[in-house]
Amino acid sequence: MSSSDDDVLAAGAVLWRPRSSGEARAPGRRAPPRSASLAESVGQGVEVALVHRPRYDDWSLPKGKLDAGESMAAAAVREIREETGAVARLGPWLCDVRYAVAEGRKLVRYWSAQARTAPEFVPNHETDALRWVSPDAAMDLLSYAHDTEVVARFAALGPPTSVLLLVRHAKAGSRDSWDGDDELRPLSESGRAQARELAGLLRLYGPDRIGTAPPLRCRDTVVPLADALGLPIVDEPLLSERLFADDPDAALARVRELAALPGVTVASSQGAVIPEAVAVLARDAALPVAVDLNDVPSKKASTWVLGSRDGKLVSADYVERPDAR
Repeated sequence: MSSSDDDVLAAGAVLWRPRSSGEARAPGRRAPPRSASLAESVGQGVEVALVHRPRYDDWSLPKGKLDAGESMAAAAVREIREETGAVARLGPWLCDVRYAVAEGRKLVRYWSAQARTAPEFVPNHETDALRWVSPDAAMDLLSYAHDTEVVARFAALGPPTSVLLLVRHAKAGSRDSWDGDDELRPLSESGRAQARELAGLLRLYGPDRIGTAPPLRCRDTVVPLADALGLPIVDEPLLSERLFADDPDAALARVRELAALPGVTVASSQGAVIPEAVAVLARDAALPVAVDLNDVPSKKASTWVLGSRDGKLVSADYVERPDAR
């Protein structure tokens, strides 16, 4: 998902919520507060948010340009809040859209995103109406073909019932210069910086729980996230390289369990575990991914975003760096 060759960077989302039967779909009407799990929403069906922009007199998906120093993912969540009033959490990456603008070539990166709160929509000079409609209705109402293609991708993928954020620990001090137990080898200074950056990235996905392999470097990678969210860190011994080597079947079974938990799970693990786990889940689901399953990348401080529905993997996105734009 490279963006280095594009002149204008923007980000957005197909913002969705569980469909409520009998609710009027009038433009700009606020939705009543609701709460539903990802799993419940699939059975009920979903509706997606469209915004009307008076400057162009068009209907579009929530999106906008990046602020200085901002990541694509952070921009998507911010633009959702600014244009719809909803607090959202990201799900699977959907696609990139490129087209020509006056400044050159524009890239807009889109995610699936769940509305976690009822939108507090206030009409303004950028968006003067908010409308919740079915994906089919959205494709009829949207003003641009590239937006309809994004919604079509969302409709084909569907919202996941579970998301597993499989994180490789951040950089640790040199193994050669560490005299103690390798399980206690700490993060390096750059690793601690990566852990802080990871906290910013992973928060955008709205984690419900955090687990870690036993090595200190794995736990410390998710400590800033746990502190920020006020969540406990649960030990996951089977995610360690040592136990994975001893009993790979048990370890992979545990990864499958974590991937099927409703909501969003963060799991911090190691470089000898993650590639095999991703490859096995993808093969189980016959899921085409943009990597060689015999050589799955897993750089330090990277994240695999694994979306599942009803226990079966439906998406696998690789985020190489926590500060990636």
